[in-house]
Order: sequence, then structure tokens, then C-alpha cells
Amino acid sequence: MQFDIRRFDIYRKVPKDLTQPTNTGAAISIFCVTFISTLLLIELYYFVSPDVVSDLFVDTPSGDANERIPVHLDVSVLNIACQYIGVDIQDDLGRHEVGFIDNTMKTPENNGQGCRVVASFKINKVPGNFHLSTHGAALQPEKGDMKHVIHDLNFGDSIKGFRRIPNRRAFHPLRRYNNTHRPSEVSHDYLMKIVPTIYENLAGTRRYPYQFTFVYREYNPYQAHQVNVVPAVWFRYDLIPITVKYTERRPKLYTFITSICAVVGGAFTVASILDSLIFSASELFKKFELGKMT
Repeated sequence: MQFDIRRFDIYRKVPKDLTQPTNTGAAISIFCVTFISTLLLIELYYFVSPDVVSDLFVDTPSGDANERIPVHLDVSVLNIACQYIGVDIQDDLGRHEVGFIDNTMKTPENNGQGCRVVASFKINKVPGNFHLSTHGAALQPEKGDMKHVIHDLNFGDSIKGFRRIPNRRAFHPLRRYNNTHRPSEVSHDYLMKIVPTIYENLAGTRRYPYQFTFVYREYNPYQAHQVNVVPAVWFRYDLIPITVKYTERRPKLYTFITSICAVVGGAFTVASILDSLIFSASELFKKFELGKMT
């Protein structure tokens, strides 16, 4: 007896002359194909577009205790000329730099009465502050009006190009912060909590930006020190010992294939059941009209 592999066929074919096409079946088929195609495109989009998963742990992004955090500061002071203003840096390790000038660019504004300060520097991973003041100037201005606009302030690596990073505002909460409506004689104090962050994309490339929050306060330096002190713009920071890690992840290929099979099989089965119900109901209705229902 000759072996016939066709006996294992569980998808037996029905001859066309034993099938009956209907208008309802055609409409359901078109809708089913359209529905399946739409779901497949959605599944493909989510497979190509990675998810971003976040984790929290007590650590710092790097084990190098000597590593410093890059800072980029861009501030316009409206009523103090560039010859008076500078950047001062202090921290709890004893660092005290007055009139920091490395990687600092000052551009006159407001017809020379103001100054835009753009500075890039590094800070230690300990509490401290940096501030815009006239402490390093040989001569002090007659009036100390520190009204200002913060164009940008960020810590760590740039997140430019990482479009999927969540909560982008948390990395630049002071961007375009306008503080020109305060009294002229006050100092401006920004109290910041810095959160170390790791962002890892699908290629395994890591960046180490820092999120931060801030609270603003103002105070009169004359009332605080009882001497005529020119106000300043203070940025006081402290680091949070919790690190946030964002990781881009893409679903596994077998998960994508399983989803496709579920979409195609489920939609096809439901459409087949619906077509059978409609066809059976229409046949019963025809028999009822012909009086063949007993």
C-alpha cells in the first residue's frame, strides 16, 4: 500500500462548486481584511518603536568619585554691565572660585547696560552653589539690579537627539525662566535638587544627564547683612542619592510574531462566526417567508 502524505492534511480543501458566495460574506471579508491590515500596521509600529522602561536604584551613574558634573549656564542680566559680573563657584569640599573665566563668554545687552553670560564648567558631586555676582570685579556698580532671564541651565550630558526620553521638561525646568518682575534690590536664590539619570538607547549607547527640581526665593541682602551688598543670582544645589535609569527596549521577535498570529487568527475566526450567524439567520428568514417553518 503506497504511503500518501496527504492523509495528514488538516486543512482539507472544499471544491469551489460546493461553496456559495454571498454579498454579506463579501462585505464582512472586505471589512475583516481592512481590520486585520490596520491591526498589523499598529503592531508593526509598536514593534519598530521601542518602549522606554524606567528603574530606580540607590547609586551614582559612575563609580569614579573624582568625576565632576558638567554644567551649562546661559543667563541674561538686564541692568549690570559685563565688566562687573562674573561666575563664582563654591562647594562643601572647599572649592571657592571667584570670577570663573574658563569657557565663559559675556556679551553686552540692553545697550551695554546688561550682559548675557554663557558659561560651561564642572562641579563636584557634593552640595554647593554657583552664582552670578560682582564679587570678582575691581569696581562695584552704582546700582545692583539683578533682574534676569535664564535662557538655559542643564547638568550632565545633553539629551539632544534622544527623542523618546520621558519628561524632558525635568532636564530643563529653568529654560526660558523670566525673572524680570522682581524688586531691584533683592538677591535671587534657586534651591535645586539634582537627580542622577542614565539613558540607554537600543544600541547600548549611554548618556548621563541630570534631572532637577527647584524652589525660588528672594531676599534683601542689606537686611540680611546690614551692609550695602550688591545682590546676586544664586544656584544652590544638592544631589539626590537615587539614580533614575531609562532603557529603550523593543519587543522580542517571537512576541511580534505571536501578536500577528493572534490578530490574524482572532479577527478571521470572529468574522467567520459572524458570517455564519448572518447566513444562518437569513436562511431561516427565507424559509419562514416561504412557510416552510414547522
